[in-house]
Amino acid sequence: MRIQLETDLCTMFNIRYPIFLAGMAGGPGTVELVAAVSNAGGLGTLGAAYMTPSAIRKAIREIRQLTDAPFGVNLFSIQMTDNNERTKEVQRELNQVRDQLRITHADEEPVVTPDHFEEQFAVVLEEKVPVISTAFGVLPEPLMRQAKSAGMRIVTMVTTVNEAILAEQSGCDAIVAQGSEAGGHRGTFDISNHPMGANIGTFALVPQIVDCVRIPVVAAGGIMDGRGLVAALALGAQGVQMGTRFLTSIESGAHAAYQNALLNSTEESTVITKVFSGRPARGVRNHFIKQWDASGVEPLPFPTQNTATRDIRNAAASQSNADYLSLWAGQGTRMLTSGQNAGQIVAETIQQAMSILSIESYGDTK
Repeated sequence: MRIQLETDLCTMFNIRYPIFLAGMAGGPGTVELVAAVSNAGGLGTLGAAYMTPSAIRKAIREIRQLTDAPFGVNLFSIQMTDNNERTKEVQRELNQVRDQLRITHADEEPVVTPDHFEEQFAVVLEEKVPVISTAFGVLPEPLMRQAKSAGMRIVTMVTTVNEAILAEQSGCDAIVAQGSEAGGHRGTFDISNHPMGANIGTFALVPQIVDCVRIPVVAAGGIMDGRGLVAALALGAQGVQMGTRFLTSIESGAHAAYQNALLNSTEESTVITKVFSGRPARGVRNHFIKQWDASGVEPLPFPTQNTATRDIRNAAASQSNADYLSLWAGQGTRMLTSGQNAGQIVAETIQQAMSILSIESYGDTK
């Protein structure tokens, strides 16, 4: 079996190296990080799910000022419909946390989450972004047609073989196979069938998906260096997606307290939890998760829980208190470094992969 770093994925997405930056919503995925990964030869991705349409437009234009290379925008393909049946119960529990942070109690009125998905998509389309990627599901069919007509490349994150087949049938150009090791939200389409997400390990998931689809597969979950890249390629993937690896980079927007918690964590530190957002996501277990789990109170569904806890996360950030932040991270945190820029991380990953494969030269890794 001959493993090559220059895969069909590189040609399809017009990138030098088969490395995607994960779309990290909520602050870590800055404009500078997106541009830096793209400038280094990978595909930078803006995690725009929580951004207003106008903020997305501004960010896209700022990225274009920093790079001429392709990049993508990631959105949540899900209806932002609130369920307030148990909001009073949950807010009472959250008010105990607010006391610990010394912030104002929330009232027991229904939580309202704005739903900007179609407007977000419209901005990405109008700005002619080369790549759009989605989590939690594929693009709705009318939007898929529009993206296809505009010549955009379309990527969907999946966690099972059936989701991968559905993504291929819907018209996606490539899929990200997200193993259980991955940080952040599980990309599982239907959590009524998998309440804590479908959690198949990367090494088990990738080859089974590769065997069942014809479009390129990008491996995600626990991949932190060139060893992970080579392993993914050996399993039949045509590239990798890395998120956690860039959280402690110079361009990262992750709060300093968040980065410090990651640098002091191990492979045993993370859990999959719903307590911050209402959807299963992997992050470092901290006081907020422990306290909530001890309460026995079920979180509200997504996006209601996410909206209800936003003031707590914002206060924790302003107080540099990692005990109440959502510390999304995968299971490879011992391999994190501090003080490196994103370009160095990409270059080191490629150079290590080249060394393993005994390749003397491949593109420009400087």
